[in-house]
Amino acid sequence: MIRTLPRLLAPVSLVLCLCAAPAAAAPPADLEARVNALLDSFGAPGASVAIVEDGEVTFARGFGVTDLEDPVPVTADTNFAIGSVTKAFTAAGLAILVDDGKIGWDDPVIDHMPEFRMADAWITREMTVRDLLVHRSGLGLGAGDLLFVPRSDLTRADVVERLGHIPLENDFRGSYAYDNILYMVAGRLIEKVSGQDWEAFTTERILRPAGMARATTRNDDRGDERLIADPHARIDGPIRGMGTMERLDDRLIVSQVAAPAGGIAASANDMARWIEAQLALGDLPDTGTADARLFSEEQAREMWSPVVLMPEPGFPAPLDRTEPLFNTYALGWNVRDYQGSRVIMHGGGVYGSITRLILLPEQDVGIFLATNSEEAGLLTGLQFELIDHYLGIEGNDWPAEFGKFIDDYFSDAARALAAPESRPADVGPSRPLSAYAGRYKDPWFGTIAITEQDGALKVDYPHWQGVTATLEHWQYDTFVTRYDEEGFEPAYVTFQLDAEGAVDRITMKAVSPVADFSWDYRDLLFTPVASDSAQQGEAP
Repeated sequence: MIRTLPRLLAPVSLVLCLCAAPAAAAPPADLEARVNALLDSFGAPGASVAIVEDGEVTFARGFGVTDLEDPVPVTADTNFAIGSVTKAFTAAGLAILVDDGKIGWDDPVIDHMPEFRMADAWITREMTVRDLLVHRSGLGLGAGDLLFVPRSDLTRADVVERLGHIPLENDFRGSYAYDNILYMVAGRLIEKVSGQDWEAFTTERILRPAGMARATTRNDDRGDERLIADPHARIDGPIRGMGTMERLDDRLIVSQVAAPAGGIAASANDMARWIEAQLALGDLPDTGTADARLFSEEQAREMWSPVVLMPEPGFPAPLDRTEPLFNTYALGWNVRDYQGSRVIMHGGGVYGSITRLILLPEQDVGIFLATNSEEAGLLTGLQFELIDHYLGIEGNDWPAEFGKFIDDYFSDAARALAAPESRPADVGPSRPLSAYAGRYKDPWFGTIAITEQDGALKVDYPHWQGVTATLEHWQYDTFVTRYDEEGFEPAYVTFQLDAEGAVDRITMKAVSPVADFSWDYRDLLFTPVASDSAQQGEAP
């Protein structure tokens, strides 16, 4: 998530052209005032901005505060959770191993990880290292994210073991469907090949050599609480804090198991160094060592080479002016065009924080943007505003346009949920609550336990570390999960009964039509756990 709000903005990813306008000489003169004004307008607590031009950092600073309840000024050294912008770091880790001669992009994954399995045996044999990174595996959108959303005590080895049970929705290499789980597998592959866990390898081979002094790969290493941007979101009203990173642990930031897909935290100063290395095609000119590189120029260009076509966002006017002529995904990067220029970028989002990283290679410009709230209109609008600046385009107020689009998007969803036809029928449940209690297992998610307590149904989850919910009756034999913690996406839970009235299976789906895709309830199919298997110590 690794998370996108709304889904249409998830891959507002940009890139590739043969002609390009010259870049402006410097960041906009009023950039500081503009960012502060946008924070006020959107009600967002803080932001982080870095810009690199012609190999030099021309702007790096923080804005606003780290937390609304305990305000500490954001600085250029304040770490923000960068979400799926992390994916380019995982791709770079694999590129380093290619340079080391330990793997090849087109090696079958099972050559290096014999335990790797997809749900189809032929796909298992054909899946390459490159395929792990480009979202064309046949998995559906967000498939498997419930292995780490909202939290997890699983290991990456556990994820690899469960992967083969996740159903496929598309043809292998037939179409694009964004996933996180195969980046978790890619992280496990780095561990198997290098002998180091992904966290140590990424820190020692990428972050520190690139000069990213404070960036972290582990939740436990986030350091001084005053230099951490805490998450915020709109929960039934205005923006408010979701707790400090220290208190949240793995709860509302990316669970450690999913770190290769979205677990890095970094500051404006750190991300400026990453941009410098990217625009220099892996070169590290400021290290004082001749020919110092993160990865070869060959691998730098490989990571920017388009592999799979992506769908167009389908924005209404006037946002349709941001639509690309072509839209592709490379190795950890989105690649498409904007107004005739190549743009390479990636967005990121975890609960309460969103980011953008944008490269304009022909202009030799890179931009990093982050905010510690889920204000996608602010960030996406500022993204296009700065791109326009460097391409010499005038006359657009993208933050206002994207803000309105997103407000309308969620307002339409709220109206749909409140419409008369969405109200439940006053029917059911068809059995006493005790008849729904039991243990139920999904092949990849694991076993849940449903119990009757004080006249209500409660559900406990296997690897979600203490997450519980009350099942509130909706209609017929469908209930709604009401989680004990805020910020979790409620789901419809439907019990299907057999001819004798016993529960035969349970299906789920998100209540909200705009639920983040990481809540992939649709892939779950629970069936009763036989009492004898329960007695045999069945794995959760």
